[in-house]
Amino acid sequence: MFFEEKGKLVRRYDEETVWIAPWGENSLRILSSPEGEYPDEEGALTEDIKDLSSSVVINIREDEAEIKNGNISAYVDNRNKIIFKNQEGKILLEEYIRQRAVKHDTGSEDANFEIMKAFNSTLKLKSREFVSQIGGDYSLTTRFVSDPNEKIFGMGQYQHDFLNLKNTVLELAHRNSQLSVPFYISSLGYGFLWNNPGIGKVSFAKNITEWYLQSTTHLDYWITAGETPAQIEESYANVTGKVPTMPDNLLGLWQSKLRYQTQDELMGVAREYDSRGIQLSSIAVDYFHWPEQGEYKFDDRYWPDPKAMVDELKKMGIELNVSIWPTVSTGTERYQEYLEKGYLVKVNRGVRTTMQTQGNTVFMDATNEEAQKYVWGLIKKNYVDYGIKNFWIDVAEPGYAVYDFDNYRYKKGTNLQIGNLYPVGYLKMVYDGLAAEGQGSVVSLVRGAWAGAQKYGALVWSGDIDSSFEAFRNQVNTGLNMGIAGIPWWTTDIGGFHGGNPSDMEFRELMVRWFQYATFSPILRLHGDRQPHTKALGVDGGGKMISGGPNEIWSYGQENEKIFMKYFFIREKLKSYISNLMKQAHEKGTPLMKPLFYDFYKDSLSWDVDNTYMFGDDLLVAPIMEYKQRERLVYLPEGSQWISTLNGETYNGGKSYNISAKLDEIPVFVKHNKNKDYQNNLINIFREEGNV
Repeated sequence: MFFEEKGKLVRRYDEETVWIAPWGENSLRILSSPEGEYPDEEGALTEDIKDLSSSVVINIREDEAEIKNGNISAYVDNRNKIIFKNQEGKILLEEYIRQRAVKHDTGSEDANFEIMKAFNSTLKLKSREFVSQIGGDYSLTTRFVSDPNEKIFGMGQYQHDFLNLKNTVLELAHRNSQLSVPFYISSLGYGFLWNNPGIGKVSFAKNITEWYLQSTTHLDYWITAGETPAQIEESYANVTGKVPTMPDNLLGLWQSKLRYQTQDELMGVAREYDSRGIQLSSIAVDYFHWPEQGEYKFDDRYWPDPKAMVDELKKMGIELNVSIWPTVSTGTERYQEYLEKGYLVKVNRGVRTTMQTQGNTVFMDATNEEAQKYVWGLIKKNYVDYGIKNFWIDVAEPGYAVYDFDNYRYKKGTNLQIGNLYPVGYLKMVYDGLAAEGQGSVVSLVRGAWAGAQKYGALVWSGDIDSSFEAFRNQVNTGLNMGIAGIPWWTTDIGGFHGGNPSDMEFRELMVRWFQYATFSPILRLHGDRQPHTKALGVDGGGKMISGGPNEIWSYGQENEKIFMKYFFIREKLKSYISNLMKQAHEKGTPLMKPLFYDFYKDSLSWDVDNTYMFGDDLLVAPIMEYKQRERLVYLPEGSQWISTLNGETYNGGKSYNISAKLDEIPVFVKHNKNKDYQNNLINIFREEGNV
């Protein structure tokens, strides 16, 4: 049975009810409940949307129906199969179904009302398959027809080297260095959001696309049609939110290491940068500066005067960035209060220990609003009141010691049902708290994100990855997919996190190549656990954690320092250019780093190019990602000419070129611009630093 309900197309059959609703321009939201009740869940679709009821068209026949919203329509046939089409009638996506169909002549001249041919299938596969589980919820499998030639981009952060995600299987779950942000753009001209934060997986196979959830009460996804990738990305940002404005003073170098052990050590590094004329944007106080996890304060034996530290850094134009973890040590005096008030993540079995780093700890429940208020009260008192307004939200996936997703339970539901929302709750706590303090723009470095996290100031970094060329190669395409997934603020630990000895020549070269790449990323950030380690200063509190080796610009020898400085100054001179990119991200949701197809979608070859990207509208970047590599093949998109910043030569688009690049060089091209002054200003930035 079909009917219209408050501007939605509704189909009810047996106990399942399906709602298809207009949700933003050229977009539809699809909800399904096996029990017939409309699920009152926002998911990532948190933004107010325009009332489109006057322009939406719903047509209902005896046993088939259609809803049109601008450039997208959904046709539901007599088998309960949904087919999505654009304004030209081209199929964008269709549900997969293998069961009996009935021949039915509608008599309609509308091409969307198709005549079904009678057939029988013994497969009996449904497009939406809910399986009842003990306890009252369901597992869910949702199937779509697969176009083997389709290309898929986005979906978040996965540690592989694929840009095109077709023929991959992705876990819908967060882990350290893996983040599920389940929105993608298809080469067929649509964008798709899986709007359910439960734990599961998706398979983009050649023969079928299949989404699976272990535990849920409903199905929820959103689809939009667009003539360009930019239109699709902007439609997605309009319904899920956009990043705040990025302050210009954060566009330079962020300095960090594992870990400055004392206030004196950190200030010594900051003063050294200042004396060398190197303007830092930020310097970080890393983890275990606290007496115990869950107390959210400095151990005053090692950090005796935070206010004086913040004030001196501000005079040097440096923002202090302070690490906070969502862990609560069983050894802290506050643990009992967290426990009694229900502020901790619960477990279904075993001892309530969710992480073991410097003792047994339990994660605070970031989905619990009362827990958020309690923790924010500590953060405000012990950090914000000293003038600290930038936080490094680490371990925010959360980083369980054992990823037994079925074992954890939150205020909002089980981890299996809503677990991917955890980092969003933690981000929102910081965002709301700082906003209440009058902070106009909130920027939180974070190791966790789901769809919509960008609106809470999520500056995601790629987690605790290896210090290797292999890990570096993974990051380039990963960063591009994060941008497509709607997270435009993204960065990495330059050189990777785990290991790396500054005296090792291969690692020194890795640092150079990574620093060059990071110069043309949203945030330029030095961080890592360098060898050899420094011993702990004490046996308890903020003194019991070891520290990594030096990780400053001058830590890698004179040759590296010279190269680092070259790209530091290029970055400084690009600040106004980057500031404009940040404005586009804030206003439209535009990624700063874009795959070539984003701007050059008419060039069919650009859809197959990876490890190369546009940094903004005018700079094409092709990182060098192999040890001792001194040249690489670079494809330049059709539709423009390109000027090399290495030799000043002009190249025609639509071709690939073998480009040489010495150790101190990275292939960067300026897109030909009719405004010669603008074009030459960009080229001159590189010329002044020894290129061209």
